[in-house]
Amino acid sequence: MERTRDGSRRRMGRRSLIVGGAAAVLGTGGVLARDELSRLWWQVPGVRKPREEGAVDYRGARWVAASSANFRWADRPDDYAIDMVIVHVTQGSFDSAVKVFQDPGHGAASHYIVGQDGRIAQMIRELDVAYHAGNREYNERSIGIEHAGFVDRPQDLTDAMYAASARLTAGICRRYGIPVDREHIIGHVEVPGTDHTDPGPHWDWERYLGLVRRAMSAAASPEPA
Repeated sequence: MERTRDGSRRRMGRRSLIVGGAAAVLGTGGVLARDELSRLWWQVPGVRKPREEGAVDYRGARWVAASSANFRWADRPDDYAIDMVIVHVTQGSFDSAVKVFQDPGHGAASHYIVGQDGRIAQMIRELDVAYHAGNREYNERSIGIEHAGFVDRPQDLTDAMYAASARLTAGICRRYGIPVDREHIIGHVEVPGTDHTDPGPHWDWERYLGLVRRAMSAAASPEPA
């Protein structure tokens, strides 16, 4: 888990740009209608778009909200394209990860936590930018998935965890058209500038990507008659 706070990028004049530009157009003949202006405004990065409270992006997840200090409101993929999944290991238990992600002083959180028993908590909507990678660009373009356990304990990486996480990642890849390969599904250790080592030497990448591909194929197969 990353403890470095990811300050939001300042986008000076965001409202002025849209409102002022729209006013100029309207002043020349009212080309843009009010509903069109509203549509344009929601596409500006950093706007907190209305969303259903407690909704999850992955059907198998349970919603447990992270502190709003540990992520940035956004409207992805309209403002930032999502093209990457970043795999983490918590260096602690499932419950301890939930607790620190709810702590506004922690300064970091991932979108999901996967437990050793296969349970999944979603703590941040995929719309929003989680502070999980320690790199603003990578945060903006990725979904972060934590796995409960320790990098030096291979027994923590259970079959149930691999299977549940692979189904989760397969769903993310389907939603955003992310290729299932090591360029787009990476470990925290591979993020530029990080000092983290997770998911560690015991994480079986070949096995994991194979499970993700099988989950993708199963979802694409037609239901039996």
